[in-house]
Amino acid sequence: MSDKQEKGAMQVDVQLVRDLAALLDDTNLTEIEVEDGDRKIRVARKAGGGQAAPAYIPAPVAAAPVAAPAAAAPAAEEAAAPAGTPVKSPIVGTAYLSAEPGAAPFVRIGAQVKEGDTLLIVEAMKVMNAIPSPASGKIVAILVDNGQPVEYDQPLVVIG
Repeated sequence: MSDKQEKGAMQVDVQLVRDLAALLDDTNLTEIEVEDGDRKIRVARKAGGGQAAPAYIPAPVAAAPVAAPAAAAPAAEEAAAPAGTPVKSPIVGTAYLSAEPGAAPFVRIGAQVKEGDTLLIVEAMKVMNAIPSPASGKIVAILVDNGQPVEYDQPLVVIG
């Protein structure tokens, strides 16, 4: 029996780890995890935004928490955010600024919107979720790019 075939020896699918790392780069995600039976593979981007770092974690063991970015960073972003009412994402997904590729965006900076007007779409699990304006006003800022992954409660648009 060779060392790699010993009972309990770790066997990692290197190509899978490479594919997961490439998927992080393609989607701008910070972390992805795949579980297969008693094995769990987590690939996470370093805090500095560098190359993805593969990690092997046995399923029974809890994954170590990923270090959050410096606490000052979110506070600085909020301080620099435009004045107005932020419209936040109700779900995790991908933001789209128009109904289909090549179509005009739902809103532009400076546009007047009424309560209930569609501001953008967040796609989650192949379902397109229209994000309505919670109030009437003027679009002060659009904080996401077309096709950008968004997190729950992430500010998307600011209405002044």
